Amino acid sequence: MNRIQQCEEKFMELFGTTPVKNEGTDPEFMRILQRFIFGEVCYTGKLDNRTRELITITVLAVNQTLPQLKSHVKAGLHVGCTPVEIREVIYQCAPFIGFPKTLNAIAAMNEVYTAQNIPLPLENQETIQDKERYQAGLAVQEPLYGSEIREKYSYLPDEYAEAVPRFLTEFCFGDFYTRKGLNEKERELFIFVLLSALGGADLQVYSHAAGALKSGSTSEDLLAALLHAMPYMGFPRMLNALNSIRPLL
Repeated sequence: MNRIQQCEEKFMELFGTTPVKNEGTDPEFMRILQRFIFGEVCYTGKLDNRTRELITITVLAVNQTLPQLKSHVKAGLHVGCTPVEIREVIYQCAPFIGFPKTLNAIAAMNEVYTAQNIPLPLENQETIQDKERYQAGLAVQEPLYGSEIREKYSYLPDEYAEAVPRFLTEFCFGDFYTRKGLNEKERELFIFVLLSALGGADLQVYSHAAGALKSGSTSEDLLAALLHAMPYMGFPRMLNALNSIRPLL
């Protein structure tokens, strides 16, 4: 198949409809967009539709492109992502993009769920009690990252030298990695993409690429994920991420 035929096939798989031909106010631009993303990028690498849509949802949440986020939440449901899986990739954005942007993405997601008659709130995915956040988070963090953060910020005044690594352990790992809905391998891969899309986080991109490899992803998974994310975050951020992870490839 040529890329126009592949675009038509993939568009139907994801959205249950056909791509733009001459409809709308900017059909030329939409043809460029759709044929590139759905006729070429979606056929590069070995990622399945479910993983691709969760990557897309992650990047759109980071970028706060909420109309497109709603479209891809629908597409994710259409190709077999569960409501919980979609919610988890959005929830785990919070330590990296902050609560307000994450709340915006949650609101967009919930609009789709309401329109699809998916009952809210979704089932609880917590697995630990509040008092267990530190130890449970540390049990995930240390095998992947050791005590690097605690050592790196030991130069801070005592209160902050204690608070910074503790907040990271409790909040990022304790509050999110211990949840059900996604496994560790998936969480690390999506966070690697998230940080790549965020920009200005080269050290963290490298660290989470290494974490993704430790969690079971391959270097090909990392490359395929970055390439899939590229149309949504742009070439510069993809190239920066590639440069960051070059020693790991």
